Order: sequence, then C-alpha cells, then structure tokens
Amino acid sequence: MQMLTFEGENAEAYWSSDGTKLILQVHVEDGTCDQIYVMDLESGEMEMVSTGKGVTTCAYWKYPNNDKIIYCSTHVAMADCPPPIDRSKYSWMIHPEFDVFEANPDGSELKQLTFEPGYDAEATYAHDGSSIIYTSVSSGDLELWTMDPDGSNKKQMTDRLGYDGGAFFSWDGTKIVWRAHHPETEEDTAKYLAAFKENAVTRAPLQIWVMDRDGSNKTQITDNGAANFCPFFMPGDERIIFASNTKGVHPGDFNLWIVDIDGNNLEQLTTFPAFDAFPMFSPDGTKLVFASNRNQKNDGDTNIFLCDWVD
Repeated sequence: MQMLTFEGENAEAYWSSDGTKLILQVHVEDGTCDQIYVMDLESGEMEMVSTGKGVTTCAYWKYPNNDKIIYCSTHVAMADCPPPIDRSKYSWMIHPEFDVFEANPDGSELKQLTFEPGYDAEATYAHDGSSIIYTSVSSGDLELWTMDPDGSNKKQMTDRLGYDGGAFFSWDGTKIVWRAHHPETEEDTAKYLAAFKENAVTRAPLQIWVMDRDGSNKTQITDNGAANFCPFFMPGDERIIFASNTKGVHPGDFNLWIVDIDGNNLEQLTTFPAFDAFPMFSPDGTKLVFASNRNQKNDGDTNIFLCDWVD
C-alpha cells in the first residue's frame, strides 16, 4: 500500500484510462474549499485544473482518450466558499449553485453543460465516453439524469421521492450503480423534505441500487439500515465495491465491502476503525485507489491510498 497525499482533505480520486493519472478533489488550508487537481502517478506532482473559485466536487475523466474532464462547481454563481455544513443535522449540502462543467485535462476551454435552476452535480462519464450520468433537481427532487457529452439530450432516469446520486456506469456500459435514500414513513419523508428545503441531504440510510443503462430493471442490492455509498463496478462487472458503516463501531466508521450484483456474497475488505471510502479500480484491474483517514498528520485529514489488487 502506498500513501499518495499527506495532508488535508483529499477524496474521490479516479483513474485516467491509461492508468497514469488520477483526478481528485483537494482541500488543504482553512478558508479554502475543495478544488479539482490532476495527479501524475509517476512523479506524484499535482496540478489544479479547476478555477480556484467557489467549491467543486465529483471530477471524472472522459474515457477512452482522456481528452476531456468533467467536474461540478459553484464558481459561476458563487466565487466564495459556501458556509460550512451542520453535520449534526445533515450528511452533505446540495448547493443550488452547482453545475456540471467540461474542460480539457489542464482545465482550459471550460464549458458549462447544465443550466437548470438548482443542484446539478455528481457527474461521471460512461467508459466509452458516450454519456454522462449526474444528479439533478430539475424535476423537483434529487433524481438521476443522463445527457450526451455536449450537454444535450437530457433524460430523467429515476422518479422515486428521495435522494438518488453518486452513480457510475459499469465498465461495459450496460448497467448503472448508485446510492439512494427513499423515505418509507411519514416521519422519514418529513425529515427528507425539510432537509431538501434547506438544500441539504438528511442523515439517513443509503442503499446501493443497480439498473440497466436505459433505466429499466432497478434492483436494490443492500438492505442493512446503514449508510452505503460510493459504489463502483469491479473488473468483470459481476461485483460491486462500496463503502459502508454497517458493523462500524461508530457512525463515521466506514469500511470497504464487496458484493455480487445480485446482493449475494457480501464480504468486508477493510477493518480500519475510521473512514475508508471512494474506491476505484485501475482500468487493468490490478490496482485499487481509495480515500482514508488512516495515517493522519492532522485531525480530519483524509488522504489517498493506492494498493495492489489480488483477487
């Protein structure tokens, strides 16, 4: 195992298609907020590729040629950092100023892809570069949408009340995996809607779901009452790796787990008693990158780790 970053909040590190670079979000100094960086894995050097304004999240490479990146940012409507989240009440904020942007890998030729009022974020490409999936409030709720890489042909993919987000395509492009919270009781519905009005996602269980690329055959994979998120298809597309606080010693104790796409053969991978999350396999399936609280220099640090994968 190798530690790739050494200070600050580093998360959501995703591989380029040639396995030589990572794109990630980084926040090091107080008074600043997350910005998007590209890391060269051979040299370890990092370059900021976002604007340095507002807050950013959810960057991803356009496979198969790495000729574009996407990320989500508030910089058009809000150049400063937003107010900090009240984590005693909410899991994260859904800032209405977020939109999805495309750029060259060095950050140049920035192009806005979403213009609808409200939150548009959590965007990733299909691995053939043909489509983008993202979360939007365009319909009045937090639903998954797809669009063409130029921002056209937007289609709504989910329609249940609640949060649907953090979606990724399978490697072969035929399926989509995501995390969801669909309130079932009147009390849970009221909590969700109250948080939604505050532009936030309430602290509630998240379950992993899979559907076909066209939105059909929606299937719930986990059902454990825990917070399960950042799912990603493993090589071969028959299993899913994800983070969960099920069996954690406290709510922030997230570990990596794997499960078959039918929900069977659940297996715990890590046992570190804090935060392990945001896993992604290298395109050749030999390496795994993830974010973790382990080896902290300062309280609150989250760093990026790289390890070999032996199935």
